[in-house]
Amino acid sequence: MLGAAQQQGPPMPRPSHLTFIALAAAAFYLYALASDNALLALLAKPIPVMAMIAWLYNAPATQYRRWITIGLGFSVLGDVLLAVPEDLFVFGLAAFLCAHLAYLRGYCSRTLRPALFALLLSALTGAALLGLLASHDLGTLLVPVAVYALAISAMLWRAIACAGLAALGACLFVFSDSLIGIDRFVSPFAAAPYLIILSYWLGQWAIASSALHGATDKLLTQSGARGAETG
Repeated sequence: MLGAAQQQGPPMPRPSHLTFIALAAAAFYLYALASDNALLALLAKPIPVMAMIAWLYNAPATQYRRWITIGLGFSVLGDVLLAVPEDLFVFGLAAFLCAHLAYLRGYCSRTLRPALFALLLSALTGAALLGLLASHDLGTLLVPVAVYALAISAMLWRAIACAGLAALGACLFVFSDSLIGIDRFVSPFAAAPYLIILSYWLGQWAIASSALHGATDKLLTQSGARGAETG
């Protein structure tokens, strides 16, 4: 019994505890935004996504969960880089680029159906956003932003092909990233930081939930198939 306990590893916090931690950190971060407290923002911002990573520990160890977890990990890195008072925008962009590529790989592990309408919608979304940003003189950031737009469009395409929570999360993530680009390069507005972070957290929650929801659906499908075979 001791050996089995050692193999199981340390117990993870309960989902309710993780939810409390994530919500408390989110509240502290929103307070930090309102009070312009850079240190508190840096400490609080990555915690909600870190809680989602711990939450996914309870999901079956599938390839999809692995890539979603990797994407969340890169997102935590991006959160930290963008919260640092120094301008590390390019490095944060690179971290979130890796997150989108990880999500893309996870979505491709779930389905490879063409989803042509989703492809068209994603391509138009990415092209429109890139065109808007490029029209405001991105300068040396044009190539990095173009690469990022391509990656996020591909991620959105495959997420919509997966449907469900994956699609919802990707749409919210794209919305959040679009607001970042508009606020930084086009026209800053006061509500931007709040809309950006709330849509980002909701998007990440939906993406993380898709790993648990998809695994449950798969188990129910397999159980139903076995029941049909023995019936």
